[in-house]
Amino acid sequence: MSSPLRNTLPHPGRRFGRLLVLATLVGTLLTGVSRTADAAVAPAQSSHAAKPTIVLVHGAWADASGWSAELEDLRNAGYDTIAVANPLRGLTSDAAYLRSVLDTIPGPVVLVGHSYGGAVIGGAAAGAANVKALVYVAAFVPDRNEPVGQLARLNPGSLVTDDALLARPYPLPDHTTGVDLYLRCGIFHQAFAADLPKRTTATMCASQRPLAAAAFSEPAGPAAWRTIPSWYLLATQDQTIPPATQDFMAARAHATVVRVRASHVAMISHPGATTQLILTAARAAG
Repeated sequence: MSSPLRNTLPHPGRRFGRLLVLATLVGTLLTGVSRTADAAVAPAQSSHAAKPTIVLVHGAWADASGWSAELEDLRNAGYDTIAVANPLRGLTSDAAYLRSVLDTIPGPVVLVGHSYGGAVIGGAAAGAANVKALVYVAAFVPDRNEPVGQLARLNPGSLVTDDALLARPYPLPDHTTGVDLYLRCGIFHQAFAADLPKRTTATMCASQRPLAAAAFSEPAGPAAWRTIPSWYLLATQDQTIPPATQDFMAARAHATVVRVRASHVAMISHPGATTQLILTAARAAG
């Protein structure tokens, strides 16, 4: 005798078919949601990838730690940022080293240089298609064949005289002797960082990285600022590179200038103004 429910229950084959249709429908819906989510995320990823990488380059008697505040602020603003260890051995070799770093960075780059680092970025960026902006922070901006030492003597007002420098010989691989130049601690605070606490500048002096003496007299290579837009943070209380010299170099490079009442190490004493100028250049660079 047949069960009264037999005719009301779906046939096993029909039931399996309905489940298969339902599973297919759910899978299609989930795939659509996934694609929609991917499409929503993709523009944000592309936007982030389009931001330039910011490369910070220190100068003489300093190291990459001088950019600590800018590193944090720029990364918080969504920019990949690195502070390169500048070898400080000479313009040609330092620019070549920095260029090797630039060659490993995909996408656009904003180059930032402080002091002697400004001369280095100008050489390294020449012919580098990915460098979209140059930012100079109380920096040297030499033209082709112009030594940094020549610019240093352009105007009076610098306390970094021959007497302020300590020369230390060191052996070179070819068995000749090179000379490293240190800034004497007796003048370091006043000449280099007068708007920082003396306890801080005492540590900076004790840990300073020297500049090879040959770097002062070596002629600069091609001047990238002739073809790449530039910005300049001019330190009006600078007693290392006189403000008049900074003004001359910035005007010659047709740089957008922002003035700040700062010593030579404006990136340490005025990190907010420094970061803002870098961000302005980065946004202009796309």
